[in-house]
Amino acid sequence: MGVRGSLARQLLVWQLVVVTCLLCAVGVLAVTQAGSNFRTTEGRRVLSVAESVAAQEVVGDLENGPFELAAPAETARSLSGVDFVVIADADRYVLASPYPDQLRTRLGIGESTVLSGRSWVGELDGSIVAHVPVLDEKGGKVVRMVAAGSKSPGFFAGVLDSPDNALRVLGVALVIGVSGSLLLARRVKNQTLGLEPHEITALVENREALLHGIKEGVVGLDPQHRITLVNDHARDLLGLPEDALGRPVDELLDLNERIRDVLTGRATGADQIVLRQGKVLTLNRMPIDVRGAVVTLRDRTDLMTLRDELDASRHATDTLRAQAHEFSNRLHTISGLLELGEYDEVRGYVSRISSAQGEWRAEVGSRIGDPAVAALLIAKASLAAERGVGLRMAPDSELDRVEDGLSTDLVTVLGNLVDNALDALGGEQGWIEVGVWQEEDEVRVEVRDSGPGVAPEIAEEVFEHGFTTKAAAHGQRGLGLALIRQACVRRGGSVEVHNSGGAVFTARLPR
Repeated sequence: MGVRGSLARQLLVWQLVVVTCLLCAVGVLAVTQAGSNFRTTEGRRVLSVAESVAAQEVVGDLENGPFELAAPAETARSLSGVDFVVIADADRYVLASPYPDQLRTRLGIGESTVLSGRSWVGELDGSIVAHVPVLDEKGGKVVRMVAAGSKSPGFFAGVLDSPDNALRVLGVALVIGVSGSLLLARRVKNQTLGLEPHEITALVENREALLHGIKEGVVGLDPQHRITLVNDHARDLLGLPEDALGRPVDELLDLNERIRDVLTGRATGADQIVLRQGKVLTLNRMPIDVRGAVVTLRDRTDLMTLRDELDASRHATDTLRAQAHEFSNRLHTISGLLELGEYDEVRGYVSRISSAQGEWRAEVGSRIGDPAVAALLIAKASLAAERGVGLRMAPDSELDRVEDGLSTDLVTVLGNLVDNALDALGGEQGWIEVGVWQEEDEVRVEVRDSGPGVAPEIAEEVFEHGFTTKAAAHGQRGLGLALIRQACVRRGGSVEVHNSGGAVFTARLPR
């Protein structure tokens, strides 16, 4: 079934259908009635003409030939107004006719009873014809016959000749018009679910108030992915232009490809996460049969911020647990050595522990001048050690103390990149190398690992769409990487990835 037109167009079409049916019915009725009236009235007239001609002595005298018979026949035709008066003999040969080429030809009588001595009226060759016999003096034998006739009128001729016809036509038109209007009203009532116009108006007003009053964004799309409905909250969350209503989603180039994929249904699934103008949005698309789809949007920026804070607390807890576990193992080792009396071994063991921890702290402290970044690297070293992963710094790393905003972004970028590398290793032994360099106008961060690297087919798009199922399938923390990109782009920087013995992530944050 095709797309329905507007209600006004449907009403116009149905009114035209009703009027057309009305005209056809009235026309058929009028023509039928006019034809019936014409046959009755004209049949009587032509019969009277034929009888008057047949009653004349000149016609009954067999001595009179065509010349004598032509005058009474033509006089009767002219005076009565019929189309023709024909006189024929008993063998049906025409003796007098207004058509010269008909003389001496046999008269067609069809089913007429004139040869049996009875008058006949009927239709013959498109005309109303009356046949009257002329009998001999004894009255028992047909010696001649008179045929008078008028051609049947055209299709609409004589429709309004009779007032009775006009009244009947108007009556039928009234009945058909009222019936068609009632059927049309019933159809419109069914299409509007039985609602009256004022109820429809109230329903639309309530819907508009509801859509613009809720705190969730709502976007309606037709089967061609054109925006048919958008409330204020959705317009604000997506940053849609004023002329977005009625435009296809793919024409809104200001929206990134990830958002367009979710709105058009190319990306499926519940709670699709996208990034837009520094906000984390959750989108859900619900198809509506063949009428299109409805997409709801929720701002999850605050929730994601809270989740990041919880993740930071969890990482701190994991780090403390790892340190406590490591410290407990070392105490047990020292206790065992003391019970065995290996005092020299205890001193060497404590010296080696202090030296290893001190070297990492000293290296981080000497190269990283920002306290927040340094504390993050020291904490991540314990977490990596618990997973059997070695964390080291690039030899030429160097960073001075930076302003608070850049320090916060560095912690976000470094923390997510190290966590991403730990997840990529998947619990296997390996190493992670962290490099931080300060340049004149930017800070460059590089994190590489000994893992399998990033799949080539997603190396270019892993940061573009934020969270994707491809990225998740390859062990990449899509949302964390998207947050890294967001932090970099917000400062006018960039982030990229390539493979070199493992994944190498490089982030640039302008100072």
